[in-house]
Amino acid sequence: MGAGISTTFQNSATVLSIGIFFSLMIAGLAGVLPGALTHGLTAQGVPAADAARVAALPPVGVLFASLLGYNPVQTLLGPHVLAQLPAGHADYLTGRAFFPALISPPFSDGLSVAFDFAIAACLVAAFASLLRGGRYIHGDRHLAATRAAAEQCPDASASPAPAPLTSPEPSARSSPKLFPQPYARPSPAPPPPPEGPR
Repeated sequence: MGAGISTTFQNSATVLSIGIFFSLMIAGLAGVLPGALTHGLTAQGVPAADAARVAALPPVGVLFASLLGYNPVQTLLGPHVLAQLPAGHADYLTGRAFFPALISPPFSDGLSVAFDFAIAACLVAAFASLLRGGRYIHGDRHLAATRAAAEQCPDASASPAPAPLTSPEPSARSSPKLFPQPYARPSPAPPPPPEGPR
């Protein structure tokens, strides 16, 4: 039963920790990602209105796109915006180098927030564990009570020790023989001496 309760708490803590981790990641991305998107898109010739529209989107999609290895710039901008850009800039925006380089600083800030919270939680847990004291053994209370009861009793050396209980030795008549002797036949009588001459 104890193992089942421990496993239940571990599974619940795992789900809770994942939720807290991603929430902190999103909070860290939300503070830095809009500015990085606006600056990076306008530097490649994207109109400011379109760049502001993309930067105002929630950072959840950008986070999961980065985890899946997907570049969402083409979907976010749309084909009508990419058609207005030079071919080299459009290829760079939809390639494999622009999006990872764009989200690296915001992603690093989000990881810093999550790791700072993890360090703070570990310090709080260590302090709470320190307040518990030393190692507790369940037999200590019973052992202390036994010693206290032994100290309250009078000294056993002052009274004479009782004589040891001994069982009486069985008598030879009352105790049956385990191994009786075999029956001995009587020896025959000696023959009479021979009679002499008369």
